[in-house]
Amino acid sequence: MAAAYLCRLNPFSLNTNSVSALAFRYGMHRKFFSSGTKALCQSSAHPQAAFFPPAEGPMLPPGSFKNKVAFITGGGTGLGKGMAATLSALGAECVIASRKLDVLKQTAEEITKQTGNKVHAVQCDVRDPVSVQAAVAELVKVAGLPDVVINNAAGNFISPSEGLSPNAWRTITDIVLNGTAYVTLELGKQLIKAEKGAAFLAITTIYAESGSGFVVPSASAKAGVETMCKSLAAEWGRYGMRFNVIQPGPIKTKGAFSRLDPAGMFEKAVLEKIPTGRLGTPGEIANLAAYLCSDYATWVTGAVIRMDGGEYVSMAGEFNDLKKVTKDQWATLEAMIRKTRGS
Repeated sequence: MAAAYLCRLNPFSLNTNSVSALAFRYGMHRKFFSSGTKALCQSSAHPQAAFFPPAEGPMLPPGSFKNKVAFITGGGTGLGKGMAATLSALGAECVIASRKLDVLKQTAEEITKQTGNKVHAVQCDVRDPVSVQAAVAELVKVAGLPDVVINNAAGNFISPSEGLSPNAWRTITDIVLNGTAYVTLELGKQLIKAEKGAAFLAITTIYAESGSGFVVPSASAKAGVETMCKSLAAEWGRYGMRFNVIQPGPIKTKGAFSRLDPAGMFEKAVLEKIPTGRLGTPGEIANLAAYLCSDYATWVTGAVIRMDGGEYVSMAGEFNDLKKVTKDQWATLEAMIRKTRGS
């Protein structure tokens, strides 16, 4: 258990001496680790993933979003692109927004060609309230007020917290927390004035709930987003608005992994934490997002839904790493435990 715990923190730093020290700390005999740390830390092929294959393609009936308008920030790539593609396939007229207009236009053209439904590209820097106002005006001009609003724009990078500058902190919190607030408040006020309801969805992360070192600006900002959504679910339900949150676990998208795992060091270690034995896919998040924003979920509001293959509960349980103990090692442990009876 102790050795596996260290592997989880840094799979490249464990050595025989550290195992011995931990064995002493946990009251275990060194014999327990006689096969070496490699046996406990070595990654497997994760055969259990065969039991949990991702189901791609929209799960809701065709036409579930017919005559509905969906506005998705960060919609040009990654999860945003996946959600836009799914909603478009289900009949929505999608408006995707981000800073990079060339990427947006390419994505819009690609999805339109796939689904036959028009996708609009609107440039927007969510950090800037004036840019948000202009993007919302363009959204209303090309498609009308939205029925679905997905706050997906995000920024993140790994860093020791003592190395963070005020600008680094502000860069992340401006995109994640302030950007979500600017979009939500601008659209919310217009929806209230027009007496039109809508489904809002925010994409956060599992560590918004637990906190996490080395991504403190992101963890703090996303926790704020979740609190905002739950607060508005209580306040703005009277105006016909719902607010929900998805906390995705690790999903390999180019944008996220290029900043959070640039050397590819931790992907293997991450897989060790996930009971289903694989990373998630954008399509799986898109299907959950579509459900939460659909008319099938009109009684769901203020919910924060974790979708992570079991990673959170796997990391949370104090003794979960004992799954790496072999039968022979269990026999050794049991014998040791029996000797302690009555002491």
